[in-house]
Amino acid sequence: MKVILLQDVKKQGKKDDILEVSDGYAKNFLIKNKLAVPYTKTSKSILDAEVDKREKDETNLIKSCEDLKKKLEGKDFSFTFKSGKDGKLFGTVSTKQLSDELKKSGFDIDKKKIDMPIKIDRLGVYNITINLHKKVVATIKVHIC
Repeated sequence: MKVILLQDVKKQGKKDDILEVSDGYAKNFLIKNKLAVPYTKTSKSILDAEVDKREKDETNLIKSCEDLKKKLEGKDFSFTFKSGKDGKLFGTVSTKQLSDELKKSGFDIDKKKIDMPIKIDRLGVYNITINLHKKVVATIKVHIC
């Protein structure tokens, strides 16, 4: 029996895969547990429509991330933190602090998307990478003063 998977099934396939499985396995496990639907012309057309919609949404998301990347990379950001002698900061700058400062500048960036390979504990200029999407990575210049 041919089925279309609605979810990932271990050792069988990924979501939206079309599989040929035994009738008993399809009826008693996959369809019963809502992991798959029987393959028909209607279910195939619904699958195709969903896949097209997801691809369009993904393309629009990538485009909006590219636009945000251009806006971010076109600016230099200056943030003020308390520091002691010799330009050493009290503590280190966290991704949450950077996220909050970016929000004040008008950019809503989640702290989980900010990648800081080095710890920022001194005054200076740093290049910070922001993972906006799997395919879109922005690098911003941050002045800590």
